[in-house]
Amino acid sequence: MSSSSLLKPLAQALVGVFDNHQQAQDNPTWFVPTRVWQYPLSQQIDGNYAIFVEQAPLLKLEQPYRQRLMLLSHPEGAPLQVMYRAFRHPEAIAGAARDPQRLQGLTSEDVLELPGCCLQIRQEGDRFIANPPQGAKCCFEYQGKTRQVELGFDITPNCLYSRDRGVDPDSGQGLWGALMGAYEYRKYDSFPLPETWT
Repeated sequence: MSSSSLLKPLAQALVGVFDNHQQAQDNPTWFVPTRVWQYPLSQQIDGNYAIFVEQAPLLKLEQPYRQRLMLLSHPEGAPLQVMYRAFRHPEAIAGAARDPQRLQGLTSEDVLELPGCCLQIRQEGDRFIANPPQGAKCCFEYQGKTRQVELGFDITPNCLYSRDRGVDPDSGQGLWGALMGAYEYRKYDSFPLPETWT
């Protein structure tokens, strides 16, 4: 199956509302109960289909954080890719996953490129596996400091296994996120893909 024909099944698996309630209940020491929204935009960003991503503590849904965009791309002759974008003003878009009409006006001007924050996709059965290209480093500036995130996930129709973890850019030591294995987010609601996604 070509990368182009894989894009829609990948998108259908990615969009939805997820949480890791069961995992956090079983192992509260290492896994924070979290909800993740992944909402498809009807408009393209930089010529690519886009998914708005936001998360919040399950017990404090009114405190969302880590707003970002995932752009789905299938360059000719290359693997299917997920590219990440940051928001210029994340505080202005916070909470939009629960009020998606606020996403309708988003354009490329509202986001920043994140060099190195890209994943290549391969398919194994009903599972899509996303890993960074060899040697890629996802770094960004936050509160005057350079932050680094090691990105990666597996996605099936019913579950998102997130391997994202923050690391110290100097030592490589894990700081937050999937330090003891992937976060297992079960999908309990989905979103239809917009008609503009052909």
